[in-house]
Amino acid sequence: MAGTTLLSIHTSFVPNFPYSSLYQRPHFLPSLSRFRTRCTSTSTTSSGSRRAPKVSASGTIPWGCETDSLENASALEKWLTESGLPQQKMDIERVDVGERGLVAVKNIRKGERLLYVPPSLIITADSEWSCRKAGDILRKNSVPDWPLIATYLISEASFMESSRWSRYISALPRQPYSLLYWTRSEVDTYLVASPIRDRAIQRTNDVIGTFNDMSSRIFSKYPDVFPEAIFNLETFMWSFGILFSRLVRLPSMDGKVALVPWADMLNHSSEVDTFLDYDKASQGVIFPTDRSYDPGEQIFISYGKKSNGELLLSYGFVPKVGTNPNDSIDFSLSLNKKDECFKEKIEVLQKHGLSSSERFPLQITGWSSEMKAYVYLIVSPPNMRQYFNEMASAASNKTNTNKALNYPELEEQALQFILDCCESNIPKYTKFLERDGFLDSIATNSKSVSRKMQLKQLAIDLCTSERRILFRAQYILRRKLRDIRSGELKALTIFNGFRKFFKK
Repeated sequence: MAGTTLLSIHTSFVPNFPYSSLYQRPHFLPSLSRFRTRCTSTSTTSSGSRRAPKVSASGTIPWGCETDSLENASALEKWLTESGLPQQKMDIERVDVGERGLVAVKNIRKGERLLYVPPSLIITADSEWSCRKAGDILRKNSVPDWPLIATYLISEASFMESSRWSRYISALPRQPYSLLYWTRSEVDTYLVASPIRDRAIQRTNDVIGTFNDMSSRIFSKYPDVFPEAIFNLETFMWSFGILFSRLVRLPSMDGKVALVPWADMLNHSSEVDTFLDYDKASQGVIFPTDRSYDPGEQIFISYGKKSNGELLLSYGFVPKVGTNPNDSIDFSLSLNKKDECFKEKIEVLQKHGLSSSERFPLQITGWSSEMKAYVYLIVSPPNMRQYFNEMASAASNKTNTNKALNYPELEEQALQFILDCCESNIPKYTKFLERDGFLDSIATNSKSVSRKMQLKQLAIDLCTSERRILFRAQYILRRKLRDIRSGELKALTIFNGFRKFFKK
């Protein structure tokens, strides 16, 4: 799970990985469900702070749980209640959407505020470490919030019951739903037609690069505080999988990113538009419902206005085809290197932070003005070079005006260019779907379904939704071009009629 923000400020669940890292080639990552780190009991320093336990031959860290474990979630709720979480109008249950979810136990009115998780029960970069020395080292090295919180989760997990957060960590999925847990072979096989493939590979590279950077700069220099048996790539993949799917940004807490226990049991629905934020009046993380709920109904929030591909990338699920009004596909556009104005166009693009190849979201409802401006630049002839800078500025969304550019003399060429791009992409999806065949609808969270079948179904759902967007764009473009050309033909017919008349 993950949520976003609320009140008058809308920010989506932290979508990007904001940390400069060293990039390494991805390699096979073993399933974290097989991860086990052995350690001794926690030791105490003379100052009273606890050191990370050393690896031993006995005992294992209870690294999360199965995704449908109600026992661990109930233990979390009990601990939160004892620690100050107010009585809830929701309870954790097995649900059809998301395996575990929060279900109403009482009537809930539209606009009612729920949760009220106090700041003492959320995890931020300022949280107190069980191993105080580890926290001091990371802060001394100015480690950004993402890798700091990722390392914090691993450190606290290694302390088992000695950590204040043991109940929370035990309720986290042992293997988060994330494309970080797809092998490179699986990504190449199942996402071959989708542009999400490149983003999945890049995200894995980012996490690997960040781990290598942290390892060389910090972990290797303090092996007694950050033993390799605990702080390794496998555990980093786990912690970042948790962050990508559960970290929220709270604008009313100065934009602080946080993990919010219990709130992160809420599942996503594209039909709701309510988000998490900190409420200063009640001094807790809350969300107001945008509809009423009867007892027994699952309560949803929005993870943000994300496409099906983005939801798969971070959360490991794909909404039913046609149910996500925010669905889009990353549409790749490139300048033609044979264009006689190629160098001039490159220069104006670079001036506005763009390159010769860019991706724009193509939605079921159409395309953005930024994408249209970029296409105008692509198809512009030399006699329109005076407009190149204006087009590049509009494509970068840095123009001072919200007025969309309009070049009637380029309209037909621009629409034809977009249509050609759509029609060149559709066969990739069709080939994949025809090769693998349409599966009967299966419950992708069923334990009886093999991992291969689960991934295949997710890929088919994603490709079906993305191809649907391309088909819709193709239909709209063909109609627009037909109207333009029929108008031109009508004008030409009238002109020829006048010409014949005056010849008489």
